[in-house]
Amino acid sequence: MLEVLRGRFVDSAPAQAWATLLDEGTYLASQSTMYRLLRANGEVSERRRQATHPPRTIPELVATRPNEVWSYDVTKLKGPARGVHYDLFVMLDIYSRYCPGWMVVDQEDGQVAKAWLKEVTASQNITPSTLTIHADRGSSMTSKPVAVLLANLRIGRTHSRPHVSNDNPYSEAGFKTLKYCPAFPERFGSREDAIEFCTAFFEHYNHFHRHSGIGLHTPASVHYGTATQIRQARARVLEAAYAAHPERFVNRPPSPPLLPEAAWINEPVPKEPAQIS
Repeated sequence: MLEVLRGRFVDSAPAQAWATLLDEGTYLASQSTMYRLLRANGEVSERRRQATHPPRTIPELVATRPNEVWSYDVTKLKGPARGVHYDLFVMLDIYSRYCPGWMVVDQEDGQVAKAWLKEVTASQNITPSTLTIHADRGSSMTSKPVAVLLANLRIGRTHSRPHVSNDNPYSEAGFKTLKYCPAFPERFGSREDAIEFCTAFFEHYNHFHRHSGIGLHTPASVHYGTATQIRQARARVLEAAYAAHPERFVNRPPSPPLLPEAAWINEPVPKEPAQIS
């Protein structure tokens, strides 16, 4: 009986096998006996050969300057009625957190994404072979038009592992900043309304939002190289405050937050040296 269940009925539950055989005028055993026999041979679970996939490579990317690694993603914006939405494309520089480009469309499309990427990269005067774009496996970023464009521009690309949101943390954090904005509406009345909102949001985000991950500077300041001078000016203000009232600062003289040295996607964990007994 086990040979029958493993062979002809390998894709069927015991109940299906029992009923089919009974309709054919054959009774081998009860359903419970079939289950008991399969259980005894460790075959209660899936008996078909399962497809196996090699483990996905963990993307490990580091940026030590602007325009070295960009993070790309798409999020949904609710439209005026249920079932209506718009797609917001956003590109972020992981070192500076600057947004060099965004776009609101009715739906994802490879050709539209290609034209947008070409425009965004041109706006930053990207030198060939100096930029990598990291994205999830959405249809637009994995499309052939986008792949051909990036290859022609000599821009590298990497993808997140399936179902691993931490592989794209900068985009996820950027979308959280967007949607937790007090002015972010429950729904947009039209695509034009969404574009109007995003225009104001990204202008403020790039040029006025002090980002905690980059020493409380604005993304534009870090991206375009003015953050060092701004930090020096902050230091002078703090030095003057300390000189005037040192009693206010108990532990040490104050200093402004440091600028980042590097930004990582999946920074490797140092391996502990082997213990020698």
